[in-house]
Amino acid sequence: MSRGRMRELKGVVIKNSSDKTVTVQTETSNKNRIYNKIVVMKKKFHVHDEKNEAKVGDEIRAIETKPISKSKRWKLVEVINKGEAL
Repeated sequence: MSRGRMRELKGVVIKNSSDKTVTVQTETSNKNRIYNKIVVMKKKFHVHDEKNEAKVGDEIRAIETKPISKSKRWKLVEVINKGEAL
């Protein structure tokens, strides 16, 4: 039985003060049709980090999973780049 295609996100950890949870910020850019200006859209996600391996400033990859808590629907797959603290 297949679960289908699980969504994936890449982003930067901006907060890791909670146990087994990190807050990740993603950025996408869209062009405004009226003003022809590039607008950067930022969105935050709560990601489950079982081993507490992600630190602030790290770039990570996460996949969508079943709800873990009220706000967590993403699970950490890997840390892509170790970064500097913001």
